[in-house]
Amino acid sequence: MALAGVSVASIAVCAAPTTDVVIGVAVPRSGAYVAVGEQVLRGVEAAARDLNAKGGLDGRTIRLDVQDDACDSNKAVAVANHYATSDVRLVVGHVCSNASIAASDVYAGNGTVMITAASVAAKLTDRGLPNVFRVCGRDDDQAKLSATVLAERFRDRKIAILSDQTPASRNLAAATKENLNRIGINEAVSTQFTPSDADAMALADRLREAGIAVVYYGGDAREMGRLVRISAERGFKPQWFGTSAIATQEFAAIAGPASNGVLMTFYLDPRRKPEAAQAVQAFKAEGTEPEGSTLYGYAALQALAAAGNFARSTDPRRIAATLHAERFDLVLGAVGFDAKGDVTAQGYVLYVWKDGAFTYANAN
Repeated sequence: MALAGVSVASIAVCAAPTTDVVIGVAVPRSGAYVAVGEQVLRGVEAAARDLNAKGGLDGRTIRLDVQDDACDSNKAVAVANHYATSDVRLVVGHVCSNASIAASDVYAGNGTVMITAASVAAKLTDRGLPNVFRVCGRDDDQAKLSATVLAERFRDRKIAILSDQTPASRNLAAATKENLNRIGINEAVSTQFTPSDADAMALADRLREAGIAVVYYGGDAREMGRLVRISAERGFKPQWFGTSAIATQEFAAIAGPASNGVLMTFYLDPRRKPEAAQAVQAFKAEGTEPEGSTLYGYAALQALAAAGNFARSTDPRRIAATLHAERFDLVLGAVGFDAKGDVTAQGYVLYVWKDGAFTYANAN
């Protein structure tokens, strides 16, 4: 009889449903955008730890399923299908816009809620999918700010606008050029190049000979770091202007001293917000500076959990509806999401690199 009792108890334990809620985290852990992926993942992991200490999501422990999409559209679709077959219906991701757009079609088909910490393409949310959200800004807003800065600060200088073959670089360069031309200023050079040491040297020489004084480049941290460093080594030292893609210390490490003075558009730095003080302190206690997209990764998971706790549900449909309808206290401050899924937080601001770190360009 005792043996039978043990068997029944064992069966009951095995049949009990899990208390965990699994949340997918799709980030590049290989390829050119690893540094940004690491920032987002670090933020998500910290948020999961902090949320679980306070009861998790609807009383269930948050468990992360981390997948590498390499910022590749096809791999992103494979990751989305993995989540679909694994019955993961809440996803923080992806990082690169092309990956998010490709994966979002899969998520839309099965009702999965995705919230990105770093995908800025306007197209992602302009399609109006009810399950797609972002805590970061939009590239059209970033391009408007870039064009405004170029017009206000460098109107009388020769400007070059560069891009490489990546979708993010092409889109940002094209949008910045369009906005600049609309203001009434034409760039002296607009060109696309293939990032390599040889091409960087040839490009630097070409721009120097053309008398270029300001260079806007929509490339990632690794490629812009190389271009800035090689140009300086060849005696070409214009005013460089980058995008949110270089908001990582990888850029300064590669560019070296030539990174000093480089301008960059990026989201509002939440490290300075009182709502983020506790999280920032925890990161620093671990020896980590929550730079770049780190706190945006934190906020993305924080938003999912806040919506789930408000709705008292892990149902993705209820969480999506709550994200659209309510405001939440995140490390970004008190924010909501509009009908498209764009966050209502403040958008882009101008930064400048100095001594291996970036700060507000207008800071005293």
